[in-house]
Amino acid sequence: MYAQPMSTQERLIETTRELLWERGYVGTSPKAILQRAGVGQGSMYHHFTGKPELALAAIRRTGEEMRATVDRLLGAGGSAHERVAAYLLRERDVMRGCPVGRLTMDPDVIASEELRAPVDETIAYVERRLAEVVQEGVDQGEFGPALVPADIAATIVATVQGGYVLARASGDTAAFDAGVRGLLALLGSSPAADNPAPSAPSID
Repeated sequence: MYAQPMSTQERLIETTRELLWERGYVGTSPKAILQRAGVGQGSMYHHFTGKPELALAAIRRTGEEMRATVDRLLGAGGSAHERVAAYLLRERDVMRGCPVGRLTMDPDVIASEELRAPVDETIAYVERRLAEVVQEGVDQGEFGPALVPADIAATIVATVQGGYVLARASGDTAAFDAGVRGLLALLGSSPAADNPAPSAPSID
């Protein structure tokens, strides 16, 4: 199932991440986790006290991966606009949605302060990093001085998350691509905006 050998603990965490993305918290039963991970019940409870603790580890891991992706894209060379475009146009599995964003629609996650915390922290981190790049663009004259970086960052995140919802509702990634192109056009013309990257598995 996995390309590289994993410890039992790692298989449990990675399997839970996948199931949370596919089914949500309620649909991710301990039985489903054990079956997909290919481990016994004793192994699960050797590493975790139960499903909530395992789910928390999985959510934290997903958040860490998203932050690393954001840092890689926004920390690369190029203008502020190019880096924002790289974030917006990167390869994604649009129809599957965002593994972090989808958790915000899971009532069981939102009802749990502990499970919700890494979701909130990850979204806040993404917005903060985007705001820093937009501020650079304002300081360097790429973007208009009237732009409020925090507001633009929130708009970028809302466009991405809303684009996932519209794409899933219509069954077509065109809705996501249109939102991204429109936002980039508002921020300023960019050659990359005319050629959005194809949709493919990734993490947002």
